Amino acid sequence: MKIVIVGLGKVGKALTRQLAGDGHDIVVIDPHQEVVDTIINIYDVRGVAGNGGCYDVQAQAFENGADLLIAATSSDEINILACLVAKKIGTRHTIARIRNPEYEKQLRFMRAELGLSMVVNPEKATAREIARILRFPNAIKLEQFSKQRIELAEYRVGEKNPLRGLALADLYASLRVKVLVCAVARGKELFIPSGNFVIRQGDKIYITATPGELEQFFRKLGLFKSRAGSVMVVGASRIAYYLANELAETNTRVTILDNNLARCQEMSERLPGALIIHGDASDSDLLDEEGIAQMDAFVALTGLDETNIILSMYASQFDDCKVVAKINRPNFAQLVESKGMVDSVVATGTVTTEAILQYVRAMQNSLGSNIKTLHRIVDGRVEALEFGVTASFPYVGRTLKDIQLRDGLLIAGIVHPNGDTVIPSGKDVLQVGDDVIIVTTKTDLTDLRDIVKE
Repeated sequence: MKIVIVGLGKVGKALTRQLAGDGHDIVVIDPHQEVVDTIINIYDVRGVAGNGGCYDVQAQAFENGADLLIAATSSDEINILACLVAKKIGTRHTIARIRNPEYEKQLRFMRAELGLSMVVNPEKATAREIARILRFPNAIKLEQFSKQRIELAEYRVGEKNPLRGLALADLYASLRVKVLVCAVARGKELFIPSGNFVIRQGDKIYITATPGELEQFFRKLGLFKSRAGSVMVVGASRIAYYLANELAETNTRVTILDNNLARCQEMSERLPGALIIHGDASDSDLLDEEGIAQMDAFVALTGLDETNIILSMYASQFDDCKVVAKINRPNFAQLVESKGMVDSVVATGTVTTEAILQYVRAMQNSLGSNIKTLHRIVDGRVEALEFGVTASFPYVGRTLKDIQLRDGLLIAGIVHPNGDTVIPSGKDVLQVGDDVIIVTTKTDLTDLRDIVKE
C-alpha cells in the first residue's frame, strides 16, 4: 500500500520501521530536514521536509493521494488538518493521533463529517491496556482473540514457581488444564517450543487458553490473583483520568496521588468517585499512610521514567500488590523487564503504534488478506494472528498432523462457529468458519495458506 506518515516522533519512527519492513511504499513528512534525512538513510522510504498539513507538501508525497495517511505529530490540530488535506487530494483512509480530551466528545463528528477513518487517543489506549492488565493481575500483558474467547497471557516464571523444570509435554498431566505455551523468551533467546522444551526460572512464557482455563491454570499453580479491587495511581495525568473511568465500570476503588495542587483539584472535580490526594508520592510515609500495603495494585504514571521505576520498586515489596509502570524509554523498559523489577510495563508510544498497525492489517484484509486480529509479542519478534478459515484453504477437514507447517510457527488455538474453543492437538481439524490463532516468528503472513511449507 501507499502510506504517508506525518510526524517523525517516537510513534512515527516506529510505524516507519514496521511498515517499511512489511514492504509498503512509504513517504515520511516532517518539518525538520535532518530528521527526514536520518530516516531515509536508515529505511527504504522516501521523505519530504515540510508541514504535513500543507497541500503542496502532501502532493510531493503522492500527487493523487495515497491509500493511507497517518498523522502522528505532537499537534492535534495539525493532525486533523493533515487528514482533511489528504482526503481532498484523494487519499482513501486517514488516521489522526488526537490527545485533547475536549476533542474526545467530537469523535463521531470527526469520523462522519471530516472523513477520519480512525482516531487514536494515546492516553486512553494506554489506560485501556492497564485496565486489561489489572483485570488479570497474574499476567504481564493480556491479549484477546475471537471476541475474547481465547486469551494470550505473558507471564514470567519466578523463583520457587512450580513450572520450573517441567517439560511442556508433561504440562497437562501435571495440572489437568488445557493451555498451550506457544512462545518462550529466555534472555535474548526466542523459542517456539516443542513438547520436550523444559521451562526454567526467569523464562517469559506466552500462554494461550480460554479465560476460564487460564484462571484455572494459575489456580492449580497456587498463584492466582483475582481482579484488582483497589488501585493506587501516582500521577494525576490524562492516563490516570481515563484509567479511573475504566476502573469505575468494575467498581474498583481508585486513589490518585499527585504533588500538583491544581491538577488534584481538577481531577477531584472530574472524578467524584475517586479519592484524590495532594502530596509527594516519593515520601514513603505518605504512601504507607494512604494504605499502599492494602492495595491490590499500584500504577506509576508520572512524567518521569526514573520516578516511575523507583516508586514501582518500592510498591513491589508488597507481595499481593500488582505493579504497573509507564516507562517510555525502550532501554529503561528492557532493563526493568529483564531484571523482573516491575510486574508490567506500558509505553504510550508502543500502545499507539500497535493500535495503528492493527488498523493497517485490517485494511490489508479488504485487499485480500483474511487476518482478523494481530498482536505482536516478545518485543515485536513474534506475531500472534487470528485467521478465518475459508473454503479456499486446501487442508480443510484434514487433521493438523497432516499439515506441514513452516518452521517457527505454531497453531495455538481454534474457535468453532458455535463458540466452542479448542487448544489443538494433532488430531484436531480445521473447518470452514473456524477462527484459528497462529503464533509465528514470520512477519510475512497475510493468508492462512502462508502457514504451510511450499
